[in-house]
Amino acid sequence: MTLEEKLKLLPGKPGVYLMKDRDGEIIYVGKAVSLKNRVRSYFQSSRYHGAKVEALVEKIADFECITTDSEVEALILESNLIKKHSPWYNVRLKDDKSYPYLKVTVNELFPRVFVVRRIQEDGSRYFGPYTNVGAMRETFAFLKKFFPIRSCRKNIGPDGQERPCLNFHIKRCAAPCAGLIKPEEYRQMIDQVCLFLEGRQELLLPEMRRKMQEAADGLAFEKAAEIRDRIAAMEKVIEKQKIVSFEGEDQDVLAFTVSAPLNAACAQVFFVRSGKLVGREQFMLEGVADDSPESIMTAFVQQYYSEAAYVPKEVLLRHGIEDSALVENWLAEKKGQRVYVRVPRRGEKKELVEMVVRNAALALAEEETKAATEKARTEGAVLELQQYLDLPNLPDRIEAYDISNIQGAEAVGSMVVFAGGKAAPSEYRRFKIKTVEGPNDFAMMQEVIRRRFLRGLREREELAAQAAEEVQKVQEAGKAQEEENAQEANRVSDRVASGPVAAGTTKFAVFPDLVLIDGGKGQLNAAREVMHELGVAEVPTVGLAKEFEHIFKENQSDPVILPRDSMALYLVQRVRDEAHRFAVTYHRELRGKRDVSSKLDEVAGIGPKRKKALLKHFGSIKRVGEASAEELAAVPGMSREVAEAVWQHLRK
Repeated sequence: MTLEEKLKLLPGKPGVYLMKDRDGEIIYVGKAVSLKNRVRSYFQSSRYHGAKVEALVEKIADFECITTDSEVEALILESNLIKKHSPWYNVRLKDDKSYPYLKVTVNELFPRVFVVRRIQEDGSRYFGPYTNVGAMRETFAFLKKFFPIRSCRKNIGPDGQERPCLNFHIKRCAAPCAGLIKPEEYRQMIDQVCLFLEGRQELLLPEMRRKMQEAADGLAFEKAAEIRDRIAAMEKVIEKQKIVSFEGEDQDVLAFTVSAPLNAACAQVFFVRSGKLVGREQFMLEGVADDSPESIMTAFVQQYYSEAAYVPKEVLLRHGIEDSALVENWLAEKKGQRVYVRVPRRGEKKELVEMVVRNAALALAEEETKAATEKARTEGAVLELQQYLDLPNLPDRIEAYDISNIQGAEAVGSMVVFAGGKAAPSEYRRFKIKTVEGPNDFAMMQEVIRRRFLRGLREREELAAQAAEEVQKVQEAGKAQEEENAQEANRVSDRVASGPVAAGTTKFAVFPDLVLIDGGKGQLNAAREVMHELGVAEVPTVGLAKEFEHIFKENQSDPVILPRDSMALYLVQRVRDEAHRFAVTYHRELRGKRDVSSKLDEVAGIGPKRKKALLKHFGSIKRVGEASAEELAAVPGMSREVAEAVWQHLRK
């Protein structure tokens, strides 16, 4: 079905639309009150479009629509889809999925506090997201030090009878498992923790002082001293908080500044609770080129509050947002009461917003400095390397190879890829040596190089055949549309020229601009012998000797010695070290599996099924060894006698 035919079938209902390119990749996600009107507007040549929208329209090859029952549902769905697909033409939070939260399991009889990476609808309370993981961990450490909350995963009833663990003896747990604290008293402590995480520490102090006095009057001086120390620590936290509103309101203040060189914006959220500034978080927004301040702010508000654990009564913004009434209704649904989204024009609130703007500008200046340093460290290093090694092309794609084994056992090879001076982990590959027996690193390197380039040559042949078929189909489409066919043929040819990158999932068809062999002349010569044999000798290849960091080239007796302070040397070392790390990690993994198998295989009565059941149940051989005979016997398929045998054997 053509785009014109799909446009005619669009419904006039609210929903979300997903724009796709020729490879089926989602490049933009948007919402609409009327899908029919909104999607059609992109293809109306008479309608004015900005540069970014014009670039988007040129890439659109297909689109998909999802209807919703309301505009609020469309708003939520749009935000979720942007997070899931990270479309190139959307403003998007950078690495938003990695932000941690503090989770309080208030739905448990004796709640716990721990770090999680995503919010679930499980009845727990969440605080975050925290972009500064270090600050979050400091907060978590403070809570564990001054509030004796349990950290175990036990399912504890109201009348625990277990023996308390070490955490109780070092005063890091109140030992509910041993029945040493009542659920009501423990719940009061959890309420205090939640108030602290909300930034309302001052509400805790009167109750804490009362409890301290009660403990002192009851001659429980040790308990009184603990509460005293907790109060002192809390007062230090409060001293750091700045009073920014004498109205005692709960507010979030959002602002951002844009960097044209980075095509990004630095957004900051200041948290005001009961009139005090209790914290802030910082986010980087990508893909903001040619977007208006209103559209950037709209995207940030939607994506931030779709994950935020708390919505205040008032949200103050530097710029207005699109569909502000719709966003207010959405936030009100999340909070359960009315939420006001405002752009202050004067007074105290305006000054507060300007303070956030100044902080965002300072943070953005730091990011620009970091980016410039990183560019020199990566792109500058690649350019230096080309000059020092006298390479015909810029070594944008560097592949490094290393071998890891112990006297030929569990031999593996690694291939790591750096693109533009940066590691590209999705392109890494590892090889289990199949044809070499005994400790022969040269032969192992040859096997790895042969397998890599043979696979690449086969993929190139397949892609060339596919491209030829596509071009033939276009040419046979009819002479009535010769000009359009020629354009399509050119597009196909362009796709073939860079096709391996787009079409291949393994990327072997993309040959490197430089191959780095971890080793000296011997390893280099072994690799080059195979490359000549396969007809890929034109790929520049060097060896890096470990002792003096000398670089060897084929048919050159003298090594290339890079300056000790050059970015090119640092890049080569990073690539080599990453190849070594990747190879050693795989070797250890295989060796560990071998050790696990041998330990359990030595026990009479343990066959493949029981071994698999034990490892699946406990997760590792270490945990199998730590389990009691009763726990081992409880695994499906295990008998008491065999469990006893395993328990005895692993403890030798």
